[in-house]
Amino acid sequence: MKKYFTLLSVVLILSCNTSNEKKQGIPEAEPVEIAKVPVLNLEQANTLAELPLHCINTEYPNKLSQTLGSDADLKSPTALHPAFYGCFDWHSSVHGHWSLVRLLKSFPNIDNARDIKQKLLQNISKNNIEAEVAYFHGKHNKSYERTYGWAWLLKLAEELHTWDDETARILETNLQPLTNLIVEKYIAFLPKLNYPQRLGTHTNTAFGLSFAYDYASTVNNNTLKLAIETRAKDFYMNDKGCPITWEPSGSDFLSPCLEEAALMKRILPIEMYKPWLNNFLLQLGDKNFNIETGKVSDRTDGHLVHLDGVNFSRAWSLNKIAENLPEYNHLKNIANHHINYSLPSIFGDSYEGGHWLGSFAIYSLNSIANK
Repeated sequence: MKKYFTLLSVVLILSCNTSNEKKQGIPEAEPVEIAKVPVLNLEQANTLAELPLHCINTEYPNKLSQTLGSDADLKSPTALHPAFYGCFDWHSSVHGHWSLVRLLKSFPNIDNARDIKQKLLQNISKNNIEAEVAYFHGKHNKSYERTYGWAWLLKLAEELHTWDDETARILETNLQPLTNLIVEKYIAFLPKLNYPQRLGTHTNTAFGLSFAYDYASTVNNNTLKLAIETRAKDFYMNDKGCPITWEPSGSDFLSPCLEEAALMKRILPIEMYKPWLNNFLLQLGDKNFNIETGKVSDRTDGHLVHLDGVNFSRAWSLNKIAENLPEYNHLKNIANHHINYSLPSIFGDSYEGGHWLGSFAIYSLNSIANK
């Protein structure tokens, strides 16, 4: 009995201490500072256009990521990829072209609009795209740019499809054989992919499926939509407690947790998405939730500068998650902080970041405009 009363006394003392602490007020999480909302205006558009204009016809340096079958495969970038040879690698060239299309579409009065259209028509010509298709049919190229480059190719196709312009109709028609091939590759590949890739770089499955799903939704390709919906549910429907505090890794440019959440926002009805998100990333619902921006120590390092990319991609994912969900509006402020941290640094940047970061910046800024 004596032991019982001793234990009870300890419990009461601890209870009183806890109560007193609450009364005295234990510091709560600091509210996140309200960030200035970044704006994509004509002045910004002119500046951002300089980045892809500088690189889409710059052949070297170049990372081909090529598997050689014989000496016959040893060719220059322009010979192998006459449409998308610039900007250091194939996928960066593709989304460099996307950037120019998006900027022309949003700002018809952008500087050098006529010259930009001519460059696009020169690169995305019927003959050049036929050569790109032939490359993908090569014996050793079946998995080439899977799925990061595939995703950006479909994002380019989607942007052309929704651009009401005569030049867009020519470009869309010229690009169509390659677009069709990438769609076929997605549909053939997804049933074979037993496990998703959950990393923060090119082969992240959720990112690749998100951009492909946007294209499929825009052009009403129900076969591709169904393939993506099926596999996304197979891969992610039962996921819980994503360890977002582990992010980012040292050279990430995508957030595995947020890319997955943004994908599921696309494919699930709201009544299914909200409970899924609560299980997957419960902390996002906290009004004081915050996540520190990725810090870049050396922007001349091609891998370390990836962390500017993670800031932009986090922003577009957070904005997608918050779309039409007022209880998650606080995520938009976090997105703005991420954009504001990295946006100033990409202007006048070294080729290591300038050849691709402009596209990330534009897409993140557009994610604000679309809200």
